[in-house]
Amino acid sequence: MALGLSALYAAVSLRRHALLRTTGFDLGIFEQEVRSYASGHWPTSTLKGPGFPLLGDHFSPVTAVLAPAYRLFPGPGTLLVAQALLLGIAVVPLVRWAHRVAGTGAALVVGLGFGLSWGIAQAVVFDFHEVAFAVPLLAFSLSALGAGRLRGAIAWAAPLVLVKEDLGLTLAVIGLLVAWRGERRLGLVAALGGAAATLIEMAVVIPAISPAGTDTYAGRLGLEAVWRLPTLLTNGTKLATLVMVLLPTGLLAARSSLVWVAAPTLAWRLLSDYPPYWGTAYHYSAVLMPVVFAALVDVLARGAATRAARRWGLALGATATVVCLLAPPPGLSSGLLDVARPGFWSTPEHVVLGREILDRIPAGVTVAASNSLVPQLTARDDVSLLGATPLTVSHADYVVADTTTAQQFPVGGAELRRLALDALHLGYRVLVDQDGYLLLAAPGR
Repeated sequence: MALGLSALYAAVSLRRHALLRTTGFDLGIFEQEVRSYASGHWPTSTLKGPGFPLLGDHFSPVTAVLAPAYRLFPGPGTLLVAQALLLGIAVVPLVRWAHRVAGTGAALVVGLGFGLSWGIAQAVVFDFHEVAFAVPLLAFSLSALGAGRLRGAIAWAAPLVLVKEDLGLTLAVIGLLVAWRGERRLGLVAALGGAAATLIEMAVVIPAISPAGTDTYAGRLGLEAVWRLPTLLTNGTKLATLVMVLLPTGLLAARSSLVWVAAPTLAWRLLSDYPPYWGTAYHYSAVLMPVVFAALVDVLARGAATRAARRWGLALGATATVVCLLAPPPGLSSGLLDVARPGFWSTPEHVVLGREILDRIPAGVTVAASNSLVPQLTARDDVSLLGATPLTVSHADYVVADTTTAQQFPVGGAELRRLALDALHLGYRVLVDQDGYLLLAAPGR
């Protein structure tokens, strides 16, 4: 099951990249990060700004483990395949645990339910992110915790502090659960260590490295978050997210104490002043899926529900997964099913032309590119984001943009075209203006 799901994830993400559907924010940023490590340097990204130190953005040194693979196979595909393997391997402990306590049928529902869940699917179709490392760590940790292997639970959860700064709080909750289940000293040490790691990373490490001298993401969760607590019951988007998190398990996950491991992630997301955190889009819910499915297996293992309730819950969870795949609610993508759509494997003429234009840009130059074209260039060029870094700062040798998409970060459509053509005032000349693509070269190029 792990190999099959990994192959599915890899096929979807690699094909999306071939169709120019990946983006600089965030695949391009992470490739620049891993490329820095592979070159023996501290991670920087010109997409975030000239020489921007990425450990001052998010504290995610775990991505350095991809450096050896990137040296052998440089390119965004290495990151996408690595993510596919990380997400796929997470089903192993969950399926083995479910099979041991509830039989083959439950194991299949848990494995496929997790592997095809909307939270995992959203991560697969939105580039690469460091949280892919957290997914198997949580799956192994919570499976060990549920099976009574408390020291193993802490051992698997401890590396979370190197994945992302907020995950120290997730380790803290796991530590408290370990303490509650018997290993009091070890659990309390882990809880204090996890909380301290998050505090140090967000209050000391990130501000010390960030050019802004502060953790910009922490600013979205100030004291005002207290006044946003009532919105958890009144905001439709937040309520829908809470329901959607539990729905793949037929709501049975709510009967397990393991579900509290999801609390820190849900708290910073739903109490933030940044609306994209509230919903079900993007990769933010990937770390919640191993939590709720581990909670489901815990319910099955402890017999915390009647046999009828367990059957109803598993049936509801399986139905919810199928519905999200075949007819996803607004805000969700059914991208995993693209592999069965013939059109997904045909290449539109617009994409063919785009690749021909990108091939005209030499390797080893500086390029200002629109978001959708950035990850096609980050393996061989020094790329900045058109619309984020002015050309007077980046001094790019080439400017390339696809203006056919109106909704593109930070600008798209006609505004992006105007921005690219502003380079003419700096002496750039137009090499290509065709089918929405623009390619300009700096003087002397």
